[in-house]
Amino acid sequence: MTIRTLLAATLLLALAACGKRDMLRPADGHSMPPKPATAATQPDVPALLTPPVETRPGRSDDVLRRSEERPDDRFNLPPPG
Repeated sequence: MTIRTLLAATLLLALAACGKRDMLRPADGHSMPPKPATAATQPDVPALLTPPVETRPGRSDDVLRRSEERPDDRFNLPPPG
């Protein structure tokens, strides 16, 4: 392959990778999921795509804030065997 062919292939690949981004909607013949029983209104597409906080909670169980030696843990036992 020549450099010109490689460059043209790269350009075509880059052009093919970018596309128009439309709002998501249900496929033809399908409808949105039913409204949850506890929800006040029917959630829209962005609300359904936004993950709740519980999916990636912040870490709050580590008491060490700086790099320091951990205290002995009496429950940190070697595996039986």
